[in-house]
Amino acid sequence: MVYSFKRLQKWSLLGIFVVLVFSCKSTSVIKSGTVDENMTAKAVIRNHYYSHFNFKTLSGKMRIDYSDGESTQSVSVSFRMEKDKAIWLSAPLGIVKAYITPDRVSFYNKLDNEYFDGNFSYLSQLLGTDLNFEKVQNLLLGEPLFDLRDEKYMVEIANDNYQLKPKKAGELFKILFQIEPLNYKMAAQQLSQPWEKRLLEINYKNYQKVNKWILPGEIDILAVDGDNTNNITVEFRNMEFNRALNFPYNIPNGFKEIVLN
Repeated sequence: MVYSFKRLQKWSLLGIFVVLVFSCKSTSVIKSGTVDENMTAKAVIRNHYYSHFNFKTLSGKMRIDYSDGESTQSVSVSFRMEKDKAIWLSAPLGIVKAYITPDRVSFYNKLDNEYFDGNFSYLSQLLGTDLNFEKVQNLLLGEPLFDLRDEKYMVEIANDNYQLKPKKAGELFKILFQIEPLNYKMAAQQLSQPWEKRLLEINYKNYQKVNKWILPGEIDILAVDGDNTNNITVEFRNMEFNRALNFPYNIPNGFKEIVLN
């Protein structure tokens, strides 16, 4: 079955980008810090990477609110992640499941008896930039889509955050990052192609502390592609670190494959 790019956009956002943020039940909300107007871009970036942390697994429940301007819906799903290896989502009763690894993006829908099983190419086409597992995982953890150490940035103060823009403008798209001043985690990311009328804007609304880890608390995602606008709010609950996990996933027999135009 051939799916139009417009139809797939909804599944792409719901099935993949819903895994971009966490909020944790037994946590405390991290309050805002104060910016230092004398801080250099190099120092902001260095402090951001000092804030990285290591873990093996994350698991819990996720609530997703979605709107495309014509319809809205809310859903709760189970979430599991093994760092650097796998991301797994399951709606109640396994009606919809998604399984993402470094070389595979797959999901199926029992309501329509359909499945997709391929690579990150359609997400890259959707957002106008190359995506891979590492970049999706970085977004999950409040990290930038691109490694900030790979080029030089200018810094200014915006919305009580450090705002970074590349000194050399990109030819294919424009990017900017905002980093909050208390823990030097991402406050916002924006990737745009104005001439293509494409925009991906990710706003991390707050951060929470769980044991020794600091994770995003709530995220708002705005995705614009021409005349189509999608808004997603994501919240995670009852999150746990470093549990032993499995990732049950098998595409049911007889389902129709989703083939992209």
